[in-house]
Amino acid sequence: MSTGNFKFEAKGHNWVQNDVWTAVDGYTMGQLHPSSKPNASALQNALDASKAAGLPDISASPAQSKFMALQCRVLGVTHALEVGTLGGYSAIWLASENPQMKLTTVEFDPHHVEVARKNIEYAGLSDRIEVIQGSGLEVLNQLKKEIEEGKRPKFGFFFIDADKPNNLNYFNLAVEMALPKAMICVDNVVRGGRLIDQSLTEPRETAGRILVEGVAKDPRVESVVMQTVGEKSYDGCLWAILKTDA
Repeated sequence: MSTGNFKFEAKGHNWVQNDVWTAVDGYTMGQLHPSSKPNASALQNALDASKAAGLPDISASPAQSKFMALQCRVLGVTHALEVGTLGGYSAIWLASENPQMKLTTVEFDPHHVEVARKNIEYAGLSDRIEVIQGSGLEVLNQLKKEIEEGKRPKFGFFFIDADKPNNLNYFNLAVEMALPKAMICVDNVVRGGRLIDQSLTEPRETAGRILVEGVAKDPRVESVVMQTVGEKSYDGCLWAILKTDA
């Protein structure tokens, strides 16, 4: 088997893929989440329909998505918030693996929202996944207001995968809407090691360092960055848990 790398590009996004990483993901997911699983058809439809609609191939990988869904199951999450819907793939993972959970997901692009809602309807999850179209910061501030007014419950899990320069802003808003012991996952922090490259000064590249250094000073959470490899390249997420006395 070849162990070479190759560069993959998708509408301005690029990453290095390794055929062994991809093969391992394919083998393990094929064994542990085969096509006979109840949600497999809906998940594949979300990928296929999103590609046909011209959406970029930047959703979370199957392995990462299932891992997040299992975290929600362990925590007994009943309400979750996602920032960055894309085509609804990760939302379908989270909700379909957690029948007790309602998910609110926020997406800026109206075309992505349209595709996601169709994919979610196909999955039979429209009653448990709420897709809100709008600016992430504006929507999250509105959700925070609704929570403060008692119109919406706090969230037990957050997945942040949207415009990277706002990662720390999203994180801070998430903490303010979180239950004690809630989990927050921020995607694409390591970015192939570019996280620690001080020569990169574009906002999209410095966002990871701003996030990590900002969270490091936050007494409300305990956090860690986990590096990963797989079919979606070498990357990693910041994971945080809200302290019970926050």
